Amino acid sequence: MNLCSYPDAEMLAIDLANILADELAEALHHEDRVCFAVPGGSSPGPVFDDLSAADIDWSRVDVVLTDERWVPEDHPRSNARLIKERLLTGRAAAARFLPLFAPAHEPEEVLAELEAMILPELPLDVALLGMGADMHTASLFPGAPGLAAALAPDAPMLLPMRPDSQPEARVTFSARVLNAAVSKHLLILGEDKRAALDKARHLPPKEAPIRAVLDDITVHWTK
Repeated sequence: MNLCSYPDAEMLAIDLANILADELAEALHHEDRVCFAVPGGSSPGPVFDDLSAADIDWSRVDVVLTDERWVPEDHPRSNARLIKERLLTGRAAAARFLPLFAPAHEPEEVLAELEAMILPELPLDVALLGMGADMHTASLFPGAPGLAAALAPDAPMLLPMRPDSQPEARVTFSARVLNAAVSKHLLILGEDKRAALDKARHLPPKEAPIRAVLDDITVHWTK
């Protein structure tokens, strides 16, 4: 794990966006298409704002969320809505978005269809991850039903998750898929998340799911 500290959030957003753009551009030199995994939430918004202007061949980039709430895109809690408003604009509007939601009452009804769409694009070339103060990443929450299956070495690509702390079901990439990304970055803001990350390094993944994806990751942090 490599830790990069920044003097403020603005500098972090600019530098991280440049790093991600460079890595995507480098991957595009070697592959016809590249797959870029991104988190939801408010923290990466400024990074997306800067990254969307990057001068790369976005038409050959597939953008996929690390996890999604089981709500339609027009719902206020939709991660896809955030991505389309903050990242898939400007030059980045040419990218192809691979959703983790399809119209159905429950994720299990369409999970196979979602997997079939994404599987040909794996492994993830570049993954930007987030983390909560509870040490969750994607929708891998401590104590959530099904967490053990999502952390297993032979876990499926996508899993439905229903954390007791969340108001809706979710779909998430398993830890093995996230950890297998060619390049991984973790964005965290604030002293509480820095302390949580330090704590997670000494805990098993079942207690601190972020621990399952820390191999060779670069952490970007500011107060």
